[in-house]
Amino acid sequence: MSRFSQPDPELTDRLSRRGMLGVAAGATAAALLGAAATPATAATATAATATAVTAAGRGRPVLPPGRLGIQLYSLRDKVSTLGFAPVFAELEKYGYDEVEFAGYTQGSAGPITLAQLKRLARDHGLTPIGSHVGYYADDPGAYTFADNLTKVLDDAQALGLKHIGTASGPFRYGSTVDAWKRAAEDFNTYGAAAKARGMKFYQHNHSEEFSFATDNPKVRLYDVLLAETDPDLVFLEMDIFWAYSGQFRFSRRPDGSPAPFEPLDYVLRQPHRYPLFHVKDGVSDPADTYGYRMTDVGDGDIDYQRFISAVTRLRGERLAHHWQAEHDQPTESFTFARRSSAYLHSLREKC
Repeated sequence: MSRFSQPDPELTDRLSRRGMLGVAAGATAAALLGAAATPATAATATAATATAVTAAGRGRPVLPPGRLGIQLYSLRDKVSTLGFAPVFAELEKYGYDEVEFAGYTQGSAGPITLAQLKRLARDHGLTPIGSHVGYYADDPGAYTFADNLTKVLDDAQALGLKHIGTASGPFRYGSTVDAWKRAAEDFNTYGAAAKARGMKFYQHNHSEEFSFATDNPKVRLYDVLLAETDPDLVFLEMDIFWAYSGQFRFSRRPDGSPAPFEPLDYVLRQPHRYPLFHVKDGVSDPADTYGYRMTDVGDGDIDYQRFISAVTRLRGERLAHHWQAEHDQPTESFTFARRSSAYLHSLREKC
């Protein structure tokens, strides 16, 4: 079988940017907006939150207590100019509970060790919950699961992470059924090694995972991943935005026959496999290649009241998941973080 050294085209740019990063609620919506907001941004965010509260009603908060995180990739510009301490201070103000890393330096202003990073997060009431690491690279010395598994797990353990994963798609060997079975074997290996350290290995999706196998266009590749990975060793971090983008792109097979799917159904069928989620929003736009234009959480068309409620209402599942806000290219990253937290905290279950 031929082996392919590049991930799918959709991921190439995004992963190369992430690869540069290095290795190394109880508050009210008004309080979450914080004094750091300018009058204009605070007024806009307050109005958006008020609208959300009115629409949602007065039920139990949709967001479970202590489970709101943020993917620090969204704040890479602030980390690189200000350092981690000021960024963590802002996140604490905005009501975040957890942080997910995309590398442990992110171009930080000044050197920092893993021990310092762990302590700094805890000092601001933030729990490091996971991190993205590359799946593989052409360079045998690269900081990836395939090339430096022991080092990757050592660092995750030093930081106290409960989860360690990759945002790379399982395209290492191609897009056939057998290629994904082979990638699943890799993931099972990483999952077993992570489990031995008391951690969970996970894979974060983009939309291309929901495409079809090139050698059997009736088979959705994501289904191969689920079927061929051990559910006790390999977990999933559903990026909800990209899953709905996948629904837009791949609800028909290459021959045009219908193949509808609902991302939420994957979670409801196997909720234990999804300890982490990326809460990312988008405005529906059929003219866009991916079906959505990314926006701040609460400004788009993805129904997070419905999605989060459906998961957390399952028996025994309310506190079993972690919800990480993310935006790949926010207009202003602190504003994104602040408004996304305020919106998610405002959501109430329908009575």
